[in-house]
Amino acid sequence: MKPSADRPSRQARASLLAQLGDVELVIEKLVQGGEGLGRIEGVPVLVPRVAPGDRVRVRIVERHPDYGRAEVMELIEPGPGRRPPPCPVFDRCGGCDLQHLEDELQTRLKVEAAREALERLGGVTVSPEARVVRGAAWGYRLRTQVHAERAEREDGSVGIAIGYRERRSDRLVETVQCPILEPRLEATLPRLQRVLTEAGEAPRRIDLAAAGERLSFAPTIPGLVNEELELAIGGHSYRFDARVFFQAHRDLVADLVESAVGPWEQPDGVAFDLYAGVGLFSVSLAGRYGSVVAVEGDSVAARYARINARRNRRVNLEIEHRPVERFVASLPAAPARVVVDPPRRGLPEPVRGELMRSHPERLTYVSCQPATLARDLRALSEVFAIEEVVFLDLFPQTAHLETVVQLVRRPT
Repeated sequence: MKPSADRPSRQARASLLAQLGDVELVIEKLVQGGEGLGRIEGVPVLVPRVAPGDRVRVRIVERHPDYGRAEVMELIEPGPGRRPPPCPVFDRCGGCDLQHLEDELQTRLKVEAAREALERLGGVTVSPEARVVRGAAWGYRLRTQVHAERAEREDGSVGIAIGYRERRSDRLVETVQCPILEPRLEATLPRLQRVLTEAGEAPRRIDLAAAGERLSFAPTIPGLVNEELELAIGGHSYRFDARVFFQAHRDLVADLVESAVGPWEQPDGVAFDLYAGVGLFSVSLAGRYGSVVAVEGDSVAARYARINARRNRRVNLEIEHRPVERFVASLPAAPARVVVDPPRRGLPEPVRGELMRSHPERLTYVSCQPATLARDLRALSEVFAIEEVVFLDLFPQTAHLETVVQLVRRPT
């Protein structure tokens, strides 16, 4: 196939990019991952921290055979919906991607980018009526991970600096403020830095989590009280701590559970929750199915899943502490339900294959990465049909978006 008039050949694209330094660019849209897309003589250029409609002067910093990557040198003319970022370290910090965009616009652009990725990579057309769920855009995060290192101060003293990694770098951006954190969690950062400085040493990475008045740290920090956390979600109680994964949005965890578990039930059926974590979906599923098997490879998370099953009196909920990749071959034929909530890299090919072999009546896929979700849906479409897609903005100010896809078994 010959290249079209507006799409140069690969060789021509590479040649053009090799000659470019600083250029002027108009941003067309945001793509999956939160970067802006512009074109120079038809060659795609990706630029972070921009808005659709921005006219910018950029410097090409990466040259690939099919596209370039650039950094903004000057904002010549802002696009609609742009604002000054509220966080003073946003320009350097790698934690957030979209603070320079109005909150509602962020969600709309992320959903548009996810739709495009699902269609382009997965052949999935999402209904215009697909539900989009939003919550608080600030002060919402129940969990965070900070980095710590020794730092020399202006007065010559040496202390401990904490903060986040710089975008696309290992350098530390020191800060004891983070406006997306739940207020109690944010207020803990200065105290954490003080305690570490007094001790004169610190772990390189610290996980923090909050629930109500309680705080949890991993690893344990001498001088700070490390507590087990508890949250009530949808009529159920969950215990966890900072060592395990737990959904971060204070207001939307219940919406996520409701969207994933849904109204479906089968009192004599068997359901499986793969990558179950502390049992967030499993506990609710156990109220709708005759028996539920929750599979989790992390030992601490599996222990909490057992605790949560007992606390919620789910005697029909069995916890399997095994990697999903080792368990999945034992899935029975035609179970009533399977729920998967894999890491960002998506489902390994053997797991996809076993899901297609076992052919559950309903498959629920929870994903925070549209590209790997699209890849997996393309494969799964051989035996499953998409019934519903829900987008949940669990990560405001970042490029991440949670997607829940309900699939049903195709007739054989």
